[in-house]
Amino acid sequence: MPETLAFCLFQPNSGQVDSRNNIKYMNMFDVQVDAVHSALNAIGYKDIEIVVAQTGRPYQNGPNEVGPSLDNAKAYVGNLINHLRSNLGTPLMPGKTIDTYIYELYDEDQKSGPSSEQSFGLFRGDGSPNYDAGLFKSSQNPMTPSPTTPASPTTTPKPAGLLCVPKPAGVSEAQLQENIKFACSREIDCSPIQQGGACFEPNTVESHATYVMNLYYQINGRNPWLRLLSHCNSHYY
Repeated sequence: MPETLAFCLFQPNSGQVDSRNNIKYMNMFDVQVDAVHSALNAIGYKDIEIVVAQTGRPYQNGPNEVGPSLDNAKAYVGNLINHLRSNLGTPLMPGKTIDTYIYELYDEDQKSGPSSEQSFGLFRGDGSPNYDAGLFKSSQNPMTPSPTTPASPTTTPKPAGLLCVPKPAGVSEAQLQENIKFACSREIDCSPIQQGGACFEPNTVESHATYVMNLYYQINGRNPWLRLLSHCNSHYY
């Protein structure tokens, strides 16, 4: 359950591998978008632009509902926004901007059905916010709150001017090589560290890992959990 919730909320998780193409997915949103992309390709519509007409999460539940919470709604919408802003696209559409509409702007407090159906809005009917997902003019980069239940790792606001470089000790070349392999498989442009590239020299695993790890870290919003996954030592500049 913790892994499943983290996978849905764009939070740290071990990922899910598509058995058909061996692609590893780190969130449910990319899975769903690529599923539509694959279905369209299969019937010959390879150039159709995909638009996500609505996606969101309720911030409260009723007495007979389990799952919706303010923390989970804020985590999903805030991390979705970060994911879209990164311009990474999806594994099958790297670098592709996906037009996405958040469901929804205002609560539908007159809507029938369970309480969760009335509680998707970023704002209440009077215009006051239910939570800040990072869209307000005064917002900083939104944090990644832990789900209410079960708990999972959280992130903190990202300080400006932070780099990710390999730790000076305790990290083997094999571990750094794995980092390079992982980052380059996630739509990072690794051509500069290939022979003849601008960052090929010095031709060492540590130097190449420094370039790749920091690029992956910056593109993904400088989340602290990325430093941990990458055997990374943070430095300010």
